[in-house]
Amino acid sequence: MSIFFDKRAQGFLGPIDKREVWPLWILPVFSLGIVVLSFVLLDFAQAFLVSALTLALGLLGAFSSYRVSRISFEKAVEGSELRSIIYNLEDAILVYDRDFTVLFFNPAAEKLFSVKADTVVGKKITPQEMSQENLKLITQVVYPSLAPSVVSRSKAGVYPQVVDLIFDDPQLEFRVITTPLGDDVGNLLGFMKIINDRSREQFLLRSKNEFVTVASHQLRGPITNVNWALQTLSQDQGLSEENKMLIDNAMKAGQQLLKIIEDLINVAKIEEGRFGYTFEPTDLSDFINDILLQALPQAKRAGVKVYFDKPKETLPKVIINREKITMVLSNFLDNGIRYNVKNGEVIVKVEKVENEPFLKVSVRDTGIGIPTAEINKIFSKFFRADNAIKFQTEGSGLGLYINKNIVLAHGGKVWGESEINRGTTFFFTLPTDPGIIPDREMPMTE
Repeated sequence: MSIFFDKRAQGFLGPIDKREVWPLWILPVFSLGIVVLSFVLLDFAQAFLVSALTLALGLLGAFSSYRVSRISFEKAVEGSELRSIIYNLEDAILVYDRDFTVLFFNPAAEKLFSVKADTVVGKKITPQEMSQENLKLITQVVYPSLAPSVVSRSKAGVYPQVVDLIFDDPQLEFRVITTPLGDDVGNLLGFMKIINDRSREQFLLRSKNEFVTVASHQLRGPITNVNWALQTLSQDQGLSEENKMLIDNAMKAGQQLLKIIEDLINVAKIEEGRFGYTFEPTDLSDFINDILLQALPQAKRAGVKVYFDKPKETLPKVIINREKITMVLSNFLDNGIRYNVKNGEVIVKVEKVENEPFLKVSVRDTGIGIPTAEINKIFSKFFRADNAIKFQTEGSGLGLYINKNIVLAHGGKVWGESEINRGTTFFFTLPTDPGIIPDREMPMTE
């Protein structure tokens, strides 16, 4: 099947060099003619000089002809391979010039938009095409602001531009990557859009999250009732020590179940982009100090000491969602306490990031550590290190995943460093400049 595209698109899809090289091949023939004439019309010395110069020119022309032909052939092969790759991509490709005239429309685009290439190629796409049902989706891809919902995934003015376009009727979601196309000297010729249809993927994700949310809500009520009943039973003065211990263990198990359910609900909200954030300026030192006071009873029961290395200088306020960052710090502290050793320590520190509008928080423990091979996996959903599972069987593997997404939603970064049997340090940054925070909450994935 041949590729249907406007002739002007050749420059976009691979440099097929068709330069005519026959004038260069004439030079050797022309040179030979001059040599013959020079020996007829001139004396021997003059003829010899003219002949030598002419032959040198002819040889140069022949060599140049060979080089130009070789380059033309190599570029033709390169361009053909590139066009073949683009033609066979599963993602839709749309190329248009500076006047928004479509130059190329691959088979995947035909399938996605239900429009034949010969209907679109050569046509100028303007906002008025929104009125034509068969061109409505294409027009919204070319002009994203016309789509019902747009989520930017890249910085404004920086290419490639990446946006998610969400449509309600029919229910579709496209990820569109826009790249400018230019010539060798930097002149803008047009744009190429790569359209990835994420509709099926997002439908499955929504279905999964809806199931998790409904199931979690249905489970939370009965478990809460069981916990209340156990708490009432525990107040019975006539219980034996053995029965008290059994009830206490059951209550702890119930609390752990509720924590897992809350984590599952939070993950579902994060992945759908509806976790909900409201930001406010906050003194981070006072904020951390309050959270540490709440963690002291747990630390005392575990035989772990918690310290706050307060900054000596006055730090600028951070722009945060207090509820969500409380969750982040509490998760890190919980890990530091639970996976620590007897008489271990957890040290929290906050400092300013040099030459950047961020504060950096670190939570360092003296616990069991994380294997080097697994340190890059710890922020993945449901992941728990092998030694952590052996040391502490309870845990959902969701806390650090939730932490990562909360920090990213604040425009910050999160990472960890660890050494087996020496402890782990988690770091995260929070912005002091409100302009760094993303404009809107985005659906998150791993």
